[in-house]
Amino acid sequence: MVLAGASGFLGTAWRDHLAREGHEVVRLVRGEALSAGESHWDPYAGRVDRSVVEAADVVANLAGAPLAHWPWTASYKMTFTASRVATTRTLAEAVAGSERLPMLLAQSGIAGYGDHGDAVLTEESSTDADTFMGEVTRLWEDATRPASRAGARVAVMRTGVLLDRRGGALALLRPVFLAGLGGPVGRGSQYLSTISLRDWVRAATWIATGEGSAGVYNVSGPGATTNADFGRELGRLLHRPSVVPVPSAAVRLAAGPVASELLGSARVEPARLLEEGFVFDHPTLRDRLEAGLA
Repeated sequence: MVLAGASGFLGTAWRDHLAREGHEVVRLVRGEALSAGESHWDPYAGRVDRSVVEAADVVANLAGAPLAHWPWTASYKMTFTASRVATTRTLAEAVAGSERLPMLLAQSGIAGYGDHGDAVLTEESSTDADTFMGEVTRLWEDATRPASRAGARVAVMRTGVLLDRRGGALALLRPVFLAGLGGPVGRGSQYLSTISLRDWVRAATWIATGEGSAGVYNVSGPGATTNADFGRELGRLLHRPSVVPVPSAAVRLAAGPVASELLGSARVEPARLLEEGFVFDHPTLRDRLEAGLA
C-alpha cells in the first residue's frame, strides 16, 4: 500500500495496524525520503513517484490540515481545503496514469450530509449540506474522479467522530469534562455519529483489502446517539458532572465555519459495512468511550 498522511494520528495508527497484519506500506513524505519505506512527493505540484504507485495494490490518502484550529481565517480555510483536495487529486491522477490501476482509497467525512434531525442517514442519502465543511467534502470526493474515469476501483470513507484520548474529539473533550465543565453542546438533541480508533483501522483495512470494495462507505459506528447522551455517558465514565450546557453562540464564536459539525444533527449508519458482514468491536457509545479512554 502507498499511504499519504501516514504521520498523522489516524495514519500512524493505521500504519501500525497494517504492519501487524503483514501488509507492506510505503509512506509518502513531503520531505526527503530517508528509508526504503518512504517516497517523496509534492501534492501541490502534482508530483509523486509513478513507479511507487505502479507497484501498489492500494493507494490511500489520509492527508489533511487539522480540523482543530483557531482562528479560522480565510487563509486557513484555503489551506484546509487544499490539503485535502490537492492531495487526493494528485493521487487520483497518478492512479489514472498507471498501467495496473491500483485501488484508490480516499478519506472524507460525514459533513456533506448536513443537519437532518433524527433521520437515519446511509450512503444513499444526499450530500447537499450548505456549509463550509459540506462544500469541502464534496470537493474532496470529486477529486477522486480522474481515477474512477480511468477505470480504477475507488472507495471513499466518510468518517464519523473518532473517539480516542490520544487524538480527535475525545482528546479535546476529556480535559474539559475532567475539569467539571462538560455538558451538552447547543440544544443537545442533535445526533453525534462516533467510532472507536480500533474499529476505524479495522474498517479501513476491510475496505482496502476487500476484492469488490468500491464507492462510498460510512465509516462510523452503528447506533448514533444524541449529543446530550454522549455528554452524560462521558461524564459518567470520568466520574464528573455533565450538566453545564455550551451555548450555541459560544460554539459559533469559537469554531467558526466548522461550528455546524457540532451544532448540526447527523444520524449516520454504516449500512454498507454492516451489509458486507463487518463486525464492530465497539458497537455502542459506551463501548467506544471505554475503549477511547483506556
